[in-house]
Amino acid sequence: MAVRLSPSVATDALSMGATDPDRECIFPSKKIKHDVTSDVFMQGKAIFMDNLVIAGRSFRSRLMVGTGKFSSNAAMAAALDASGSEIVTVALRRVDIDNPEDDMLSHIDPKRHLLLPNTSGARDADEAVRLARLARAAGCEPWVKLEVTPDPYYLLPDPIETLKAAEILVKDGFVVLPYINADPVLAKHLQEAGTATVMPLGAPIGTNKGIRTRDNIAIIIEQAIVPVVVDAGLGAPSHAAEAMEMGADAVLVNTALAVAVDPAAMAAAFAKGVEAGREGFLAGLGTQQQRAHASSPLTGFLRDE
Repeated sequence: MAVRLSPSVATDALSMGATDPDRECIFPSKKIKHDVTSDVFMQGKAIFMDNLVIAGRSFRSRLMVGTGKFSSNAAMAAALDASGSEIVTVALRRVDIDNPEDDMLSHIDPKRHLLLPNTSGARDADEAVRLARLARAAGCEPWVKLEVTPDPYYLLPDPIETLKAAEILVKDGFVVLPYINADPVLAKHLQEAGTATVMPLGAPIGTNKGIRTRDNIAIIIEQAIVPVVVDAGLGAPSHAAEAMEMGADAVLVNTALAVAVDPAAMAAAFAKGVEAGREGFLAGLGTQQQRAHASSPLTGFLRDE
């Protein structure tokens, strides 16, 4: 999967001595051909400027953070700071988006974080579209995390209404990041409709079960032409690392941070998990084997061969 860089970032990487963008960059397990706006620049073992790019906008962090369930806004702010996240989701039904003095919003620094309104609570496409337009009218950037969850028990996203809403919002000029079941066919339809990402769930929202949809997410990653963000169900830093090792472009976490004994410390741990998983993916993970393979020679030692 390509790792997108903006032209300016690519130029910076070249000035730091990175590989010529018209040549092949050799990874331990793969070759990647790049142009000046894409992929990873590498010299020796140093990887330069591995930024996440969504809709042409570059982010250093691959960890997105939600703002629900925290015991206090101060705890939320501490977690955001510790996470290093640059994209923060806010449920439109939980804040007064028109009020700059809203208590929650006042704890989110707009200079450090892209505020990503989400349509949590929308039961159909019409409600989701209405919420997104209200946020834009209130002065938010035209970015939206699209959620359509008519089932209040499992909070599983409605694929038909999600696709319908995405098609409307994309035509209306929104940058749409849709939350979906780990459905490769739906993911392809959404990308064809023009969404900026796809966000398959690892497990139902708030369950902390980890990646229970691994095989389908792997297919989505393989077929993706936009960034893949694993969203929902991640309950431990190791879950985030697993998603990144698979080749996901980012993860979104909320409950695991909010319910932790120390949310800020957990946020820092997730940031490390994301970084470690990403570096492992770029380094080239070894393939799994059915039989044992010795890491040291078995000949010429304590035996006659």
